[in-house]
Amino acid sequence: MSKKRYVQVGTGGRCEMYLNAICKDYKDTAELVGLCDSNSIRMQYWNDYLQKTYGIAALPMYKAHDFDKMIEEIKPDVVIVTSMDRTHHKYICRAMELGCDVISEKPMTVDTEKCQQIIDTIKETGKHLTVTFNYRYTPHNTKVKEIIQSGAIGEITSIHFEWLLDTCHGADYFRRWHRNKNNSGGLLVHKATHHFDLINWWIESYPETVFAMGDLKFYGKENAEKRGVTEFYSRARDNEAAAKDPFALHVKDTDERLLGLYYNAEKEDGYFRDQSVFGDGISIEDNMGVIVRYQNKAIMTYSLNAHCPYEGYRVCFNGTKGRLEFNMVESAHQAGALADFNEAPGHLDTRGYRVAPVPSIILQKHWSVAEEITYEKGVGGHGGGDVRLLDDLFIGVKEDPYHHAADYRDGAKSILTGIAANIAIKSGQPVDVSKLIKF
Repeated sequence: MSKKRYVQVGTGGRCEMYLNAICKDYKDTAELVGLCDSNSIRMQYWNDYLQKTYGIAALPMYKAHDFDKMIEEIKPDVVIVTSMDRTHHKYICRAMELGCDVISEKPMTVDTEKCQQIIDTIKETGKHLTVTFNYRYTPHNTKVKEIIQSGAIGEITSIHFEWLLDTCHGADYFRRWHRNKNNSGGLLVHKATHHFDLINWWIESYPETVFAMGDLKFYGKENAEKRGVTEFYSRARDNEAAAKDPFALHVKDTDERLLGLYYNAEKEDGYFRDQSVFGDGISIEDNMGVIVRYQNKAIMTYSLNAHCPYEGYRVCFNGTKGRLEFNMVESAHQAGALADFNEAPGHLDTRGYRVAPVPSIILQKHWSVAEEITYEKGVGGHGGGDVRLLDDLFIGVKEDPYHHAADYRDGAKSILTGIAANIAIKSGQPVDVSKLIKF
């Protein structure tokens, strides 16, 4: 079997899953042949890591401005894009123009102009773009799809979707480049693209009309000042004020990953990974509410909050034959470990910590008692979704009744909900999604 040749564009933390996959589990079908980034120190970190871990010879490294040169010299089959969100379209389109297929990390891009450019390039070149929605592949999300597809609750009429980001994961978006909306599209694009894609996939429909409201209500200097905070800092490194801030990111001397990718790389591009979440210059929202009407006339209410004490999500479907509820706690409490507690899902332990090691799916049909649905448990990153996604990317799945693999249409339709929501927040008016782009 001939191996496909892959290059990696964007060598921050998100690329690790792909690098390890190609060099270990899929080495019989895939070969990593090059790295590309704006920062050579980050590329060198991964080169050293791959040599040490897998015995791989040093890979050619190309700076971002030499992308065309890399494609010409290495001639890869596929380009994997995990760069800053606002640059995705640049590499996706150019890779296809130069004859390569593309795998892109979510979100596909951040606004309608870039989205249209990607769609037009796909039509012109005939090349293939895969967008990596690993949440689709998790066993519990697949079980939700299976139940809805079976018709158990009839036609979906309304959905309530609540997503909570905690004071660790949620806060991290406000330390990094994501805090600038031009870079990430805000959390309604960067993060919620996962959630909006799940809804599109679960109910087999797409957004028609979107309205939203949102604001920065917790993070940022002004909000901290209102709560009486008087000590501020721009970044955590070597700062006494940050030492007293539970939201600060403190990189230890033993943390090789953060040191190698960010602290040691600062001198080349000036990017600080440990910015204060209570600093100035944050342009994304941390509290958002969205209302969506889908083409099948189902209505969804959606909320995203980025400073919660625990992390997880709840989604409820109301249908003409009953109701389906799905509850997931991903991080129960930041300060305490739950390893010594083994109580029933959804309960509190003796200290008041949420204990939900297994997501709960509850089906209740009209005129019937509630039933908890069992399903195969996943192993690995993102609840087992990463492994199944990688199998699809690097081996291929011949038969899939649930159509997990997402193409550019799915990538576009997921971000269109968030893009429309951003437009609505700014304008105060509902947005007709059909007018945003042309497929």
